[in-house]
Amino acid sequence: MSESLDTQAENMKLADDYSQLTPDTVINAIESKGYLSDARILALNSYENRVYQVGIEDSQPVIGKFYRPGRWSDEQILEEHQFSRDLHDLEIPAVPPIYFKPENKSLSYYGGYRFALYQRRGGRAPELTDPEHLYWLGKFLGRIHAVGKTRTFQYRPTLSIESFIVRPFEYILQHDFIPPLFIESYKAIVGDILQHVESNFEKFAPELIRLHGDCHPGNILWTDKGPHFVDFDDSRNGPAIQDLWMLLSGERSEQQIQLLDILEGYEEFCEFNPSELNLIESLRSMRIVHYAGWLAKRWNDPAFPKAFPWFNTESFWGEHILQLKEQLATQQEPPLQIYP
Repeated sequence: MSESLDTQAENMKLADDYSQLTPDTVINAIESKGYLSDARILALNSYENRVYQVGIEDSQPVIGKFYRPGRWSDEQILEEHQFSRDLHDLEIPAVPPIYFKPENKSLSYYGGYRFALYQRRGGRAPELTDPEHLYWLGKFLGRIHAVGKTRTFQYRPTLSIESFIVRPFEYILQHDFIPPLFIESYKAIVGDILQHVESNFEKFAPELIRLHGDCHPGNILWTDKGPHFVDFDDSRNGPAIQDLWMLLSGERSEQQIQLLDILEGYEEFCEFNPSELNLIESLRSMRIVHYAGWLAKRWNDPAFPKAFPWFNTESFWGEHILQLKEQLATQQEPPLQIYP
């Protein structure tokens, strides 16, 4: 049944937060797309957005992703959807949203919230110590990046030092998250990291391509048929190495081996610029600073103090500063290598 114009207008009035996203709202939103829910809702592990598995009568459950109010514009969300759809259409194992006919739309509105629906995909985390898993991940990331290189995003952001270091740093200081005891130490270490990262990006300026953007193992589901990539919510323009370095773990010698296994598959489909290896520790530093800023910025969301009770304590900031100091030292070590 089609919505009345009054109902459509009401649904287009976007909420300011998640306070009105009740179970009834979730079910009604899903049913507004033609499904009949069996009223079973399972909240999945997501904090930036709200993501639910919703049971459907006589069918597989669907995944409903309700976008955080105010984070992305419609154009940015739709550009993300199109990227994952383009990959899927090329038989690259990305999971796009469901497009609904006759309008062929992927983004919907209900109760003041924007949402998209996805088919449920099962799987487990990849084994990052398994050379075969790393080779397969490299192959598909090479294919993703080959598509990503064909053009850049028009609406979605670009991974930048400003957004990953400067703005989080300023937000934390402006909103008094750091105990007075640690303020000067925090300013000093972030200043040193910022200087090193800026110098590194100037020296090894990368090509910017469309990326997954947050390609950690939690966003990769492995099955007997190989991996598939989920949650393109952080997709943006950036250097190719951003989608590779989060798959590396352990001691330097272990990361070196893992890198070569990934690149063996990657370079079957996409050329890799070795100079980007110089950016790995800079990108890791940026992620560490950004993560603290993300927690600070989301602290007014009731879900965050419950999920991250250790944040905003003296012990957290002491450990955070120590981590940044260790990271600064790591940044000054030689990069990983591609051996001839």
